[in-house]
Amino acid sequence: MKRILITNDDGYESLGLLALKEALSPLGHVVIVAPASEKSACGHGMTLTRPLRFVKIEDDFYKLDDGSPTDCIYLSLNALYDEKFLPDLIVSGINIGSNMGEDVSYSGTASAAMEGVLHGIPSIAISQVLKDKNYFGFDFALAKKTIYNLAKKILEGSYPLQFREFLNVNIPQLRPKECKGIQITELGIRSYGNDAHLHRNPRGEEYYWLGLHPLAWSERENGEISDFSAIAQGYISITPITLDFTARARLVGLREWLNAK
Repeated sequence: MKRILITNDDGYESLGLLALKEALSPLGHVVIVAPASEKSACGHGMTLTRPLRFVKIEDDFYKLDDGSPTDCIYLSLNALYDEKFLPDLIVSGINIGSNMGEDVSYSGTASAAMEGVLHGIPSIAISQVLKDKNYFGFDFALAKKTIYNLAKKILEGSYPLQFREFLNVNIPQLRPKECKGIQITELGIRSYGNDAHLHRNPRGEEYYWLGLHPLAWSERENGEISDFSAIAQGYISITPITLDFTARARLVGLREWLNAK
């Protein structure tokens, strides 16, 4: 039986996580290890300054006490699996909200997939774009169908990427019959603004609360469709992500700059 490890950054009680388990259970043995609380935008952080503890929720379902998504993957691979029988697939999600453009660098969802491919395991991050995060009653039908089909292809031995690369999937808020299909995309250029809100507590002390930026973006100039544009047009976006951050086109120029008199 195929082994599937899943996590998220919305916490172990997230409806998206439970939908992911439901979608993937027909394909193999699913183990869930998820943060005990929401860890959105925590990036690829790993906990080094305090102990971590698995808390069993039910069979093959654990929350990691105050752990990050990266912690969940790293500790699971080292504590719950034998190195000869690691997962065949790691999936992170279904995230509540998008992970597009440079938001991938903040994303706990994407970071869990990063951790998976660092250990040589095919990995997917999947996010559900929502116009309103008050999503109660949302059935994730299109996301579930999409992740089932992608996972099935990978578990059958067809992984389309190379060393330290993962799939970043974003799902439009549409019913399956309304979706126009799938676009293979690049990361768009996310537009950020100042969304830090100043407030005062009952004692008059100032504090800031960071809000959410609107999904504003611009396209790159190479003609590829971006993840933002695909979602806006009613498509599923699948972006291949590499962990190699080297700006290779700048290597020669940087050498010339350094050696110039």
